[in-house]
Parts: sequence; structure tokens; C-alpha cells
Amino acid sequence: MTLKSQKRISASILKIGIHRVWFDPNRLSEIKEAITKADIRSLIKDLAIQKKPSNSISRGRAKKIKIQKAKGRKKGIGSRKGTKNARRPSKKAWIINVRNQRSLIQLLKQKGYITNKTFRDIYRKSKGGFFRSKRHIKLYLKENKLVKIKNG
Repeated sequence: MTLKSQKRISASILKIGIHRVWFDPNRLSEIKEAITKADIRSLIKDLAIQKKPSNSISRGRAKKIKIQKAKGRKKGIGSRKGTKNARRPSKKAWIINVRNQRSLIQLLKQKGYITNKTFRDIYRKSKGGFFRSKRHIKLYLKENKLVKIKNG
């Protein structure tokens, strides 16, 4: 019992591929007798012929990996494709570092821990790449006794 032509006709009516057409196994004899498009349409209406759901690629695994990467997992050397500079450009790293340093010295100046002169000096040194980090700035200020301790 071949139902090739019925499958082809029903696929064209349903506007899907042949492999997505489903025939009710209990009504195969009825489907076999259907030879015109009108017959097939009536069988579709009676749900003897139906569309199978389309198989799409699941994103479940991708989502799981994304969650793990957000936690910092799966980012080892073996998983990296770009160079260090491609993953975080040295210029971008520099910008972030300098902005952090500038915000720190701005805060110290506003709170009155450093004078205007000291602020200028540290600002220029920061711009010149003298300091490695915010911690380095604090250390420098302490060592050179440039921090004013406020009374009160």
C-alpha cells in the first residue's frame, strides 16, 4: 500500500515538506482511496492527515553554557580563540585603569584628603602611566606623606 501521491498532494496543500505529513494509521484505507485534491482537503479537515511539528535546533545546551560562562567557567586557555589583545584590547584596559585612578583622586580631592597641587601632580603621573593601580596610588600617597588627615 503506497501512499506516495497522497503524501505529495497533501504536502502541497499544507505547504510543507513530504516528511512532515502525518497520516492517521487507523484511516490508511480511507486515505488510499483519496485521489483528488478535494478528497485530501476533506481528510485534512477530518484530521486524518495532519502536519507534524517542525524540528528546530534546541537552544537549551547553548543557554546552559552561557550561564556557566557568566559564572566564569569554561573560559580557560583551551577555550580561547583570539589573542589576549583581541579579547580585551590593551587600549581598552588602559582606559579602564586610568578612569579608575582618576575617579579615586577626584574623590580624595573632593573629600579634602589631598591638596590641589598634589591632585595635579598625581593626575599627571597617572596619565603618564606611573601608577599600576588605585592601590599603588594610595601607597604612594602614604609613603610620600601627601595625605592630609582631617580633624574631627
